[in-house]
Formats: sequence, structure tokens, C-alpha cells
Amino acid sequence: MEVKYETVKQTLRNEIIDGKYKINEKLPTESELMKRFDVSRYTIRRAVGDLENEHYIYRIQGGGMFVQDWQRDWSTTEKNKIIGVISTHMADYIFPSIISGIDEIVSQRGYSLIVGNTLNDHKRERQTILNMLDLKIAGLIIEPTESALPNPNLDLYRQIQKYSIPTILFHSSYPGFSFPNLLTKDLEAEKKLIKYLFSLGHSSILGVFQINDQQGVDRMSGMIQAYQEEKIPTTKSDVIMYQSNDSYADIIKKVDLNLKGNKTITAIACYNDALATRIISHLHSLEYRVPDDISVVGFDNYEMAQIIHPKLTTANHPKRLLGEDAGKMILKMINGDQVESKLYNPEIIKRDSVALPKVKEDKNE
Repeated sequence: MEVKYETVKQTLRNEIIDGKYKINEKLPTESELMKRFDVSRYTIRRAVGDLENEHYIYRIQGGGMFVQDWQRDWSTTEKNKIIGVISTHMADYIFPSIISGIDEIVSQRGYSLIVGNTLNDHKRERQTILNMLDLKIAGLIIEPTESALPNPNLDLYRQIQKYSIPTILFHSSYPGFSFPNLLTKDLEAEKKLIKYLFSLGHSSILGVFQINDQQGVDRMSGMIQAYQEEKIPTTKSDVIMYQSNDSYADIIKKVDLNLKGNKTITAIACYNDALATRIISHLHSLEYRVPDDISVVGFDNYEMAQIIHPKLTTANHPKRLLGEDAGKMILKMINGDQVESKLYNPEIIKRDSVALPKVKEDKNE
């Protein structure tokens, strides 16, 4: 049923975008759609309901379904003094610092923030953007959702660009768009982390990276490039790839399998500090000593990285600085000024979770 529902929804959505059905044109009836797609009325209503929520379709009681003006002119002479911030995650980790940095700057000019959390889900991203556009926000600061994957919401981004709504992207960007962006040199920073491990004698390293976001892809690429540049065979490394909706429990299971299958691993490079702290806790539960038995590095310099035991070696994400820069840039754009994209070079923070490798006793014997 799920496959049929998605097929109906995506087919109608694509036909509307492609112009088969024009703005305000009446759509086929439910019965006609049932016959066309060979599905139940429930499936049609579920698909149409989603399209209505996403502003593609509207209904007239007793009159049928019609194509919504999904290409509406979002520009207006009167803007609210509200700036929309859309992030993949909002309540914890590094994001409160970013939002706090934005708010400190824009509030000085009388602007308020409205925040949206996509949970790295494209459907939520679409609805969040539409809701904010309906509020006639003055500008947008957006972290792209699942930035390493094709985005079905690029039509909305085209509309935002068409109507010159001040917009900044952070952590990733989209080819073909002119939005200024705030990016970190993730590939280069991860490469430095891996080369630091090399300098201590580690050559068999397990990388664990989230690959549905561009940051994770870049960090994984940094690890691979470090091996290539130092002419260390990549066969000495292992990589676990996961997505943002994978549970920590499933990721930890994969780590266990790799450690059991490759006894030469002496270090683990994690996508971020949140994952690194989980892995360190799990290793402790298995009576591994970090860093004596195995070294661990993270990424982002999350607050917890400084207080866990051992303190985590990591790369410093700009966090609050990125937020402050985003606030300054969006205010300039609202004022009609041009701004330049910014690129941050994360500093490697060396702490206690890394040590010289040594021969490890087999924990499974």
C-alpha cells in the first residue's frame, strides 16, 4: 500500500510541476484516479491529502480538486520582522549554539526567529518551508535536508530564488543556486584527524560516517584521501556507512562486528562527537580501555567532548560563530546588500582519547 500511495502522489506531483495540469485546472475525480492507478479510494485520498498539505492541490466542496498556485509570488512589499531558521535537528548537540548566535545578532535589529526542525526528512522540510513562506518571513537560514541525496523540494528553492527572498544555506549547498552559504572544510579537517592518528602509528582505522548528509560524505572522503596521500593501503582501513534514521544500537552492532572481524583495528574515526561518545561508552562496557586499547576521534567539539572520560580528540565546528555570521549576513541581505559565502577551517583539538597504538589482547577469548 505504501508503494502504491507514493507512486500516485509522486506521479501527480510531477505532472503538476511539469505543467500537464495548469494552475486552477480541475483534476480527475477520485474514481478516475482509482481506475487510472488501479488502487483503492483510501490510497487516492491519502496521496491527494498529502498534496493538499504541500500546497499542490485545493478542494472545492462539491466541485472537485484543483491545482493550487504552487508557484505563487511569495514576494510582498510588507514583510514581517521574522527570520526563519530551518535545521535538520534543533533541540540538542551543536544546534542551540548556532541558533543562539543568530538570535543574538538579529534581535539587536528588532527581528525575531521562528525555527523549524526537519529531522532530516524531505517531507518535513517541504512543509516547514511552505509554512514559513506563508508567514511572509523577511529571510531564511536553512540547513539542507539529506544534503547528499537528490532533493524533491528544489522547486521550492527555485521559487525562493525567483522572488529574491533573502536566503542563506549552512553546512551544505545546492549546485545551480546563487544562495550564499556557510560551510566548514569537513574533508580537510577529517584528513588532518586521520593523519594525526597516522603520526602516532595508527594505520588500521575504522571510520563510521553518516552518508545521507554531505558533511558525512566529505568526512569519509577525507579519511580515504589521507590514506591515499600517505600511501598507506586503504585495505588496512574499514568504513561503516549509516543514515540519519539508523538507530545508535544498529550502528554499534556494526562496530562490534568490525572489531571482531578485524583484530588489527587500533582507532575509530567517528562522524561526529555524539556518535563518538556513544561508542566510547560502549567500548567501556566491553572492558576496552580508551585510549590504551583503542583510540577514538570525533568531530564538532561538542560540549560533552570536553567533559567525558577520556576527553575527546576532535575537530572544532564554529557553532556560535557560524550563527553570528549567519545573522549578520541575513540582515545585510534583507537590507539589499551583497554578501559573500564563508568557509571555516576547523581546528584539530587534541585531547585524551588518542594514544600510541599497542598490541591488544583479544577481548573475546
